[in-house]
Amino acid sequence: MSMGIAGIILLIFFLLISMPVGFSMTVVGCLGFALIAHNPLAACHLMVSVFYDTFSKYDYNVIPLFIFMGQIAFHSGISKRLFNTAYQWLGALPGGMGVATVGASAAFGAICGSGPATAATMAAVTLPEMKKCHYSMELGSGAVAAGGGLGMLIPPSVVFIVYGIMTEISPARLFMAGVIPGIMLAILFCIYICWACWRNPTLGPKAPPTTWRKRFQSLFGVLETLILFLVVIGGLFIGWFTPTEAASVGAFGSLIIAAFRKKLTPAILIRSLKETMRTSCMILIIIAGALIFGRFLAITRMPVLMADILANLPLPGWIIIAGILLFYVIFGTIVDGLALILMTIPIFYPVVLKLGFNPIWFGVMIVSVVQIGVISPPVGVNAYVVSGMMRDIPLQTVFRGCIPFIYVLLAGSALLFAFPQLSLWLPSLLIK
Repeated sequence: MSMGIAGIILLIFFLLISMPVGFSMTVVGCLGFALIAHNPLAACHLMVSVFYDTFSKYDYNVIPLFIFMGQIAFHSGISKRLFNTAYQWLGALPGGMGVATVGASAAFGAICGSGPATAATMAAVTLPEMKKCHYSMELGSGAVAAGGGLGMLIPPSVVFIVYGIMTEISPARLFMAGVIPGIMLAILFCIYICWACWRNPTLGPKAPPTTWRKRFQSLFGVLETLILFLVVIGGLFIGWFTPTEAASVGAFGSLIIAAFRKKLTPAILIRSLKETMRTSCMILIIIAGALIFGRFLAITRMPVLMADILANLPLPGWIIIAGILLFYVIFGTIVDGLALILMTIPIFYPVVLKLGFNPIWFGVMIVSVVQIGVISPPVGVNAYVVSGMMRDIPLQTVFRGCIPFIYVLLAGSALLFAFPQLSLWLPSLLIK
């Protein structure tokens, strides 16, 4: 176990000096494996075989396919149509444009699956409009950053895909588990925005009155996207598709929609393919590094020993799980969410099983609390994305705007912790 602790310390050191996460886990895993096995060639063979298996495994095809689906949707201008529809229907509420931003972010996250990409897209679309309407940039930028994180929970979530592959849980069940929590958090964000703007109307004025005709007309701009989402996720739910087949249908459907709207130009296609390749390779390298690091931890027997130690503590199981989730809240502020989950699954997953907690519920819980990290300093990747997209909004302003949404996320996570059926009910209906 001492070797495992030394490996974790070395990994943290590599992360502190800004070494890429995937390479950090690969180096630590290979060095540790070579030292314990007294066989450097075995460590080299482990690295080669894991990287080859990761990049050639059929199950991982779902990652680039869903990313490509999101890239095509992004470049075809769907984000503007989603925001327009949400604003027509929700703009009359206090802080209506902020509420519409959260709604559009949730809808775009259902296509994109990436938190930072959703935040970047919504920042470009919504913040200029908020400035025209004299919205508070603290509230507006905070809503965009927090809303972007919803893509981590709402299917198709890349984080859920990776968690499912690492733990051998069906991604379809994880997708279903994220639907109600994702919608619930979106509603809680909207409630906070309405409450804040009701108390202080200068933060975000209501939209001018509109007609029901305009509201229904706005739906035609997102009708094909809604159909695509229902086909992809509905097909998974009733058993028409495997996750990889659903991703293929989604990617093909996004191409059809972009072509129908005359947005599928060679430049957009090439840009989408490049971004898909770059993001997919980054994720697959992190996965391969996590697998190597997990093999190293396995031969140190650290996960098993930790599971035994924590399971035998004179404490209720829910307190131990709460402590693990607190760990994710704290370290999620300094380590990328996907990387943090991949690094810690080999350590904490045996503990969860030993204590008898549902692994699907645990997956939803860690994703919900890791969302706090994407809007918290010092890393707060979504806050950096929003500030980078809008250079005239200082990073400090974005982080101040995110603070109330951190409290909302903590409240939402507490509800999910107290009522596991919020995340387990839909997966229980999934056709086997």
